[in-house]
Amino acid sequence: MAVDVNTILEGIGPRLHSARKARGRTLKSLAEETGLSVSTLSRLESGLRRPTLDLLIPLAQALHVALDQLVAAPASGDPRIHLEPRHHRQGSVLVPITRYPGRVQVFKQLLGPRERRLTSHPGYEWLYVLAGRLQLVLGEHEYQLAPGELAEFDTAKPHWFGPTGDEAVEILHLFGPFGDQAVNRTSPQP
Repeated sequence: MAVDVNTILEGIGPRLHSARKARGRTLKSLAEETGLSVSTLSRLESGLRRPTLDLLIPLAQALHVALDQLVAAPASGDPRIHLEPRHHRQGSVLVPITRYPGRVQVFKQLLGPRERRLTSHPGYEWLYVLAGRLQLVLGEHEYQLAPGELAEFDTAKPHWFGPTGDEAVEILHLFGPFGDQAVNRTSPQP
């Protein structure tokens, strides 16, 4: 089956626009980070400029997305490679990585600013921060996590998590519906 290059190129602008908006980024802030002009970014998003790798690579890095997400590479048939994001209210995006009913579920999440509302339910969660800063409320305790930091907790305890401010936070989110807990077979050396 032949790949329609023009169709792939035409889809890059809208995906770039969606990725930027989902992360709460402005054209100006993205231009400052990548060294591209606001005009170039605007023309890329609107399809008035043909995207090239030298433009797309710094954009993918700045937006913390795989280049495949902007380019929409042809499907390989492997659902782990071509994940389907679910868009939620207030700019949040949930990407299921596993689909094992009744077992630990793994998600990549992009959380935009949202109302703080404590919830509790059966299960166990792990949150690993990929980009941005995460605010975690567990009962009466509050924590701020930076990239590379991890939290794990029993979801029966009232909890809430989201970005610390107006910028989105990107996390790896694991949820064990039956209180499954990780078993650490190694420990860091002092």
